[in-house]
Amino acid sequence: MEWYEALAILLGSIVFLMAIGMPVALAFLAANIIGAWMFMGGERGISALLNNGWGALTTFALVPIPLFLLMGEVFFHTGLGNRMFNAIDRLMGKLPGRLSYVTVLGGTAFSTLSGSSMGSTALLGSLMVPEMKARGYKSHMSIGPILGTGGLAIIIPPSALAVLLATLAQIDVGALLVAGIIPGLILAGFYLLTIWLQTKRDPEAAPAYEVEPMNGARKLGLLMSDVVPQVGLMIVIVVLMINGFVTPSEAAAFGALGVFILAALYRCLTWNAIKKSVWGALRVTLMAYLIVFGSATFSQLLAFSGASRGLINWATGFDLAPTMMLLVMFGVLLLLGMFMEQISIMLLTVPIFFPLATSIGFDPIWFGLVMLLSLEISFTTPPFGLLLFVMKGVAPPGTTMKEIYSAAMPFILCSLAVVALLVLFPALATWLPSQG
Repeated sequence: MEWYEALAILLGSIVFLMAIGMPVALAFLAANIIGAWMFMGGERGISALLNNGWGALTTFALVPIPLFLLMGEVFFHTGLGNRMFNAIDRLMGKLPGRLSYVTVLGGTAFSTLSGSSMGSTALLGSLMVPEMKARGYKSHMSIGPILGTGGLAIIIPPSALAVLLATLAQIDVGALLVAGIIPGLILAGFYLLTIWLQTKRDPEAAPAYEVEPMNGARKLGLLMSDVVPQVGLMIVIVVLMINGFVTPSEAAAFGALGVFILAALYRCLTWNAIKKSVWGALRVTLMAYLIVFGSATFSQLLAFSGASRGLINWATGFDLAPTMMLLVMFGVLLLLGMFMEQISIMLLTVPIFFPLATSIGFDPIWFGLVMLLSLEISFTTPPFGLLLFVMKGVAPPGTTMKEIYSAAMPFILCSLAVVALLVLFPALATWLPSQG
């Protein structure tokens, strides 16, 4: 059987099963069993494939995923996140558009810990958009920053999605986490600059309103009590990883313990919050582990059937420049992001894209970061980006899709600008990991 026939059977069966309504992870598992029967010798092939899949779940690199997710769940269910949002809001005083800044700063902190762009968008949309609308903010000042926070959350450590991608691609988890720091700070700067320009161009887009005045001592006390502990915890995790004092798994464990200690000190660590946090983290973790299982077996089938090698030889045979090949992969990710969730896209593309990127000569850490940003951009790309419809579902009545599209565009351009900078200056992603 030719490689393209094997690839068509494997991908075609997955698409067919998803089209008839089967969950993505189960569709991959079923397609893998069909492929193992065809290409690996019937029952013996299925047995060998499943054994290898279980082996992929025993890797130590997967440990940070449930711990990072648990951090985010505790951060949300205990109310630590709301304390931080409210504190940042009060500290900014009468700054024009300050609720938009609060959304970017506080929302990024929550999104990074939660590991779920869809969940973060739903939470921030229901929490912040009605408040900003009541304050007279125009829709692009409230909706745009919320859609933009996902781009930061996906690359700034600790990012559970980055850990999952590194595990699927079999690259250094710690290096990929650290690689996102500099591009993440640049992207945050672009977002803040965008909000500032929007308020300068149209002051009425975010009208000022009276706030309770606070002296310097009260501001310092509020900063030290409600902002520094939460943000400081994430900074400590990153610094420990950068300096090589702890592995990503150990950093995640310290982070989870730190959030529990903070919640206990603030006297908001209730049994109800613990149960909700553990259940939320467990639910997403089980899905992620099933995705890893399916990806491991799918990669083996692609290799065993000759589909991956044939695809790489075919793609490189066109003698396209590496940049053009990157644009093609980028376009595929944007297209898939209109219809699929990020983890599902990773499951489908990582076994194909990473061997192709390595054969072209791309640095795997750099390519992993570009892929993460591509996934987030695809999630907010009109007309079918999934986050756009999540926002529509939680936005106040009367909000149109046209308003959501126009609000998303400046922040999409910011993310595209960061991708362009990474292509022009790869050291933005590779320099920091090389210092460890």
